[in-house]
Order: sequence, then C-alpha cells, then structure tokens
Amino acid sequence: MHVPDGFINAPVSAVTGVVAAGAIAVSLRGARRELDERTAPLAGLVAAFIFAVQMLNFPVAAGTSGHLLGGALAAILVGPYTGVLCVSVVLLMQGILFADGGLTALGVNITDMAIVTTVVSYAVFRVLVKVLPRKRRSITVAAFVSALLSVPAAAVAFTLIYAIGGTTDVAISKVATAMIGVHILIGVGEAAITGLTVGAVIAVRPDLVYGARGLQQRLKLRVNGELVDAPTTVAPVAARSSHRKVWITGLVTSLVLAGFVSFYASASPDGLEKVAKDKGIDQKAEKHATKDSPLAGYGVKDISDARISGGLAGVIGVGVTVVAGSGVFWAIRRRRSADASAVSLPESV
Repeated sequence: MHVPDGFINAPVSAVTGVVAAGAIAVSLRGARRELDERTAPLAGLVAAFIFAVQMLNFPVAAGTSGHLLGGALAAILVGPYTGVLCVSVVLLMQGILFADGGLTALGVNITDMAIVTTVVSYAVFRVLVKVLPRKRRSITVAAFVSALLSVPAAAVAFTLIYAIGGTTDVAISKVATAMIGVHILIGVGEAAITGLTVGAVIAVRPDLVYGARGLQQRLKLRVNGELVDAPTTVAPVAARSSHRKVWITGLVTSLVLAGFVSFYASASPDGLEKVAKDKGIDQKAEKHATKDSPLAGYGVKDISDARISGGLAGVIGVGVTVVAGSGVFWAIRRRRSADASAVSLPESV
C-alpha cells in the first residue's frame, strides 16, 4: 500500500507530513515508557522482520497480491508508540534506498501504514484482551483479529486522504469499494502472519510480548508432590540466554525471508497498485526521486542474475533496517535511563 509521488496533491501531502511528524514526536516520548531492557533490543529486530516480510507479496485475487503492513504486529510485540516508530523506520528505509513509496508521499504513508494500522489494531487488541479469557491463546486470537481489521482501516484512511487531495478525477465511491474490498482479503494474510508470529514468540518468551504483559505466571516446581513457586534468582541468567536466542533466530529468519524466500513472492501488483491501474488514479503518478538508487526496485544495480540481485538487496535491507532501528531504540532507551537518573538525583542528595 505504498503511495507513490503524484497520487496526492502537495497541500494534503504537506498536512499528512505534519501529522506524521507530530505522531513520531509523540511516539518518541511514549516509547520511553514502553522500552526496557527486554523490549529495546527486540524493537530493532521487529522493524527488520517487518521489512523482510513486506517483500513477500502473497496472491489474494486474480492478478492482485498483498503484503504485510506490520502495524498490528509491531504494536503487540513492542507497544503502540514503539510500533509507530518501527513501521516508520521501515517506510523511511524503503523510500530512500529502494524507491518504494514516494518521498513527498512519506507523510501519507506513515499516516496510513504506521499510525492508522497501529492505533486501530492496538485499540481492538486491548478490547479483545479484556473480554477474552486471560490465556496465552487469547493473545494470539486478539492479534489475529486486530491485524485483520487494521488493513481495511488503512484502506479507508487512504480513501479519505484521496477524497480530499487526490490528483485525478475518479469517483470516490469506486475507489472506496475497490480499496476496501481487496484489502479485506489482504487483511486475512496480515492476520495469519501476525497471529503466527505473536504465537511463536509467546510460546518461547511471553515476557517479551508487550501485549501479553500481566498474563505471565510464576514458574512452578514440584517439590515433595506439591507445586511451589520457582526461585527467581535464576531467572535473569535464563532470560538473557533465551532472549539472545530469540534475537538471533529472528534475525536469521528475517535474512532468509528477504534473501531467499522473497524470490518466490507474487509478482502481481499489490492492492493499491491494482486499484490505481484499474480505476485510473495513477494517471499523475511521478517518477521516484531515488529511482536511480543502486537498490531501487529491490535489486542490486549491475547484477544481472535476478535471484542474486533481489536476495542481496533483501539482505542489505534487513541489515540497514536492524541497524537503523536498533540505533533509534537504543537512543530512546538511553534517554529514558538518563531521565530516570535525573529524577532520582535529588533524592540521593
């Protein structure tokens, strides 16, 4: 659903840019409360994983494909504020390095794909968690449903933005019907990926899932036939070890998905591209400002072998995204620690 340059006029693009900048500023402050020693390292990995999975377009209808948006996944794993930042980092890397999503439309894309999907999905998720039984399976179910609804919500948001600032004269009812219809189908794929990923992390380290906080139970040991609470003194060592395994496993998975599996992704246009072509809203689309980038189109320039070119571009993308994301979240985490030290200083004096 990456909106290219030229779909939305300059004034509305500027307004969405202001909205996106404001949301990122709020998210930077909010992420300080969400990120801790467990989730800060995970957040950069989540951004890289979203980048990798977005390369895996899956078929949803005749001649149409879809891909993960990632807002629901990020919000549930690392928190809604951090989730907005995760998806924003991905969109920024894609726009600058891979010519995917217009640079003048960056505000539109962040508003639509980062803010709307994260806010809608996490709101639905929290409601479902409150009404469903307090079990790990409920987290997976809530993740599935919230992700499912987040995609058509993004389609509605784009339709509204297009209704205000679209550069072509196409009946908004036609755009809305086509966009929402195809993105309901894409939402099923988004829900499956989100549910499976959240379920996999919960099965290994439920304490790393932001949306599952408060549902963990103390480990029990059977002593003389009775269940007693396990001592907590050994937990930090085991936690650090399994945390490292989760991070390494996640990074390797992201590299394999982007570097190898992406070659087998659907080549059909995604939902927005298909609707734009069918309804004529791409008539004033502009060439991307970084169309001559060495990685434009998710391929490495001057490498003729499509498999090697695409795979190498995917690996580079994952690497750049995890470094950029980790740097951002490390800085936020450090700022939180600095703020905490400043608050505690008068007490020590």
